[in-house]
Formats: sequence, structure tokens, C-alpha cells
Amino acid sequence: MANDDHVAQLMKGVVAWNAWRKENHVTHPDLSGADLSGADLSGAHLSGAHLRKANLSGAHLSKADLSWAHLSKANFNGAHLRKADLSGADLRRANLSGAHLSGAYLSDANLTGANLRQAYLYGTALVKTDLTDADLTAASIYGVSAWRLTLERTKQQNLVITEWGRARDHRR
Repeated sequence: MANDDHVAQLMKGVVAWNAWRKENHVTHPDLSGADLSGADLSGAHLSGAHLRKANLSGAHLSKADLSWAHLSKANFNGAHLRKADLSGADLRRANLSGAHLSGAYLSDANLTGANLRQAYLYGTALVKTDLTDADLTAASIYGVSAWRLTLERTKQQNLVITEWGRARDHRR
């Protein structure tokens, strides 16, 4: 369950949140289960935060620092994570369907069992990323940097491998 004080601090806005995080750098914020759907958290420093089962559907997290965050079972359906740092993040069984992850950094991230159906992964860095049992059906993957992936039982049907704007179905 989320810490109400941490949620209230985040709701003050990204500038106030980042200042609070700087002052409380040893604190690992607990935002587990919080409803942050549609929130503008672009540039937020959420490194190491606990966001397990949080609802971040439609949230704006572009350039957010979510490195080493605990995001298992979180809902990122349709979220905007452009250029977000998700290195080392625990995204096991997270819902990232339709999420915009263009230019995101997912080095050492654990996406075991994650739903990435129709996700936008243009230019995303996947280095030592675990995608075991993940579903990438109809994901857009043009320009992905991929090294040392774990792809056991990963669903990769109907991948869109064309440049943005050139695909038959370029969802927005």
C-alpha cells in the first residue's frame, strides 16, 4: 500500500518532488498501488521507488528516471515513456501495452511476463534485458538496440519493423 505522504508529495508536481527527492535521497518512496493515471510526471526522479501495482495508464513519464524502480504488475497502458531511464527496473508482469517507449533505456531491466502488445519501441536500448514470457505482439521495433537479451517463450508475432510513418498501421 502506498505511503500517503509520498503520494501527496508527488502530487505537488515534478519540481517539488525532485527537490524533495534530493533532500531525502536515502528514502525509497512507496507509491505501490497508487492511481497516477494520466499524471504528468515527465522528468520525475523515481529511481528506486516502489510502484508495484500502480496505475500509470496514460501517464506522461518522458525523460523520467525510473532506474531500479519496483514496477512489477504496474499498469502503463498507453503511457508516454519517451527517453525514460528504466535501467535495472523490475517490470515483471507489467502492462506496457500501447506504451510509447521510444528512446527509452531498458538495460538490465526485468520484463518477465510483461505485456508489450502494440508498444512503441523505436530506438529503445535493450541491453541484457530479460523478456522471458513477454508478449511483443504487434510492437513497433524499428531502430531497437538489442544485445544479450533473454527471449525464452517471448511472443514476437506481427512485429512492425518499419520506420515511423511508413508502416501500414502506424498507431499513435
